[in-house]
Amino acid sequence: MSSTANGKNGTWRNWGGNVSARPAREVTPASVDELAAAVRRAAEDGLKVKAVGAGHSFTSIAATDGVLIRPELLTGIRSIDRENMTVTVEAGTPLKRLNVALAREGLSLTNMGDIMEQTVAGATSTGTHGTGRDSGSIAAQIKGLELVTADGSVLTCSEKENPEVFAAARIGLGALGLVTAITFAVEPVFLLTAREEPMPFDKVLSDFEELWAENEHFEFYWFPHTGSTNTKRNNRSAGPEKPVPQLKSWIEDEFLSNGVFQVANWVGRAVPATIPAIAQISSKALSARTYTDIPYKVFTSPRRVRFVEMEYAVPRAAVVETLRELKTMVDRSGLRVSFPVEVRTAPADDITLSTASGRDSAYIAVHMFRGTPHQRYFTSAERIFTAHEGRPHWGKIHTRDAEYFSRVYPRFGEFTALRDRLDPDRLFQNDYLRRVLGA
Repeated sequence: MSSTANGKNGTWRNWGGNVSARPAREVTPASVDELAAAVRRAAEDGLKVKAVGAGHSFTSIAATDGVLIRPELLTGIRSIDRENMTVTVEAGTPLKRLNVALAREGLSLTNMGDIMEQTVAGATSTGTHGTGRDSGSIAAQIKGLELVTADGSVLTCSEKENPEVFAAARIGLGALGLVTAITFAVEPVFLLTAREEPMPFDKVLSDFEELWAENEHFEFYWFPHTGSTNTKRNNRSAGPEKPVPQLKSWIEDEFLSNGVFQVANWVGRAVPATIPAIAQISSKALSARTYTDIPYKVFTSPRRVRFVEMEYAVPRAAVVETLRELKTMVDRSGLRVSFPVEVRTAPADDITLSTASGRDSAYIAVHMFRGTPHQRYFTSAERIFTAHEGRPHWGKIHTRDAEYFSRVYPRFGEFTALRDRLDPDRLFQNDYLRRVLGA
């Protein structure tokens, strides 16, 4: 059951390459019972415990020098309940496998993020989201959870059962227990029509409320050093299905968005002065297109160019002002930014530490190519985001701590009190949780 870590001499690394850890041991449990036993054994040995998914977080939220739990054997659909329209899946199931399996059953999640490499537990525990006027994050679609708590017992929760745990554990940061299964709300599979087109930055900002209100899923990418954006509107469609032709899809989604973009970033990293010119070309490379397909083929796309990322949720009413400040900062700073800034939205939800908890939110994500210095850009961006009471994505780079979170999350104390109850000895603690939740 135990194994050594990947990489050199037992070192675990995340996808972005900016976090590494050396656990004392790794465990790959094949059942909930084995997982519970591993938790009890770790407690006896005085070791901390963390579960790790696909390593797509840019923070050290999953890092531990204790016991690292790998969930790759805890995968697959446990059950589908067509009467209540829910599906229960094992925690280690990759979103990609879930999406494909659901489609085969004629079902779909209502909304999802823009990649699907992560495990369901990793994605929901960190608050992964897409964009939506009425539909929220992946965690907001959870109807029930099963988790192994610090004493090795299995706890189930939903709106009716242990509701105070359910309120917090849907985005639990790995602090309340190890998620072993998740029950999601699903619906009959539907079609989405995506309309992608370039639009001037100033126009997107002046029409933002309208674009948000008129579309079920609106997002855009702004290319720093340009006045250009690429917008994407996804809306439900009666059909017919009209996917992007295979060759066109390869050219646009693989060759341009991954291949050429990778090379452009290599050039930009070597010669930063070329970045504004590359940005001008990049912003014009992707032409307008419209296509209709099932949800996961519209919402998600491959991301093969490695980067590091910071993303903050600001109140939706503050997004235009925040973006103007961000553009002014980039223009004046002399920074060279080769990655587009991504902007999405989410409706308010009722999850204790959700970035959209209790307020309609807009997300602004800044990225830097892996291996280029990101510190100055991220620090300057973070200063702008926090001035608007921004809440950072739990899985992306930020410098905030418990003191800050207690101010921007009205229910912060509710979460920490629950943690005191479920994990009084801090079995699931690590440096990241000590910083963001307090000791």
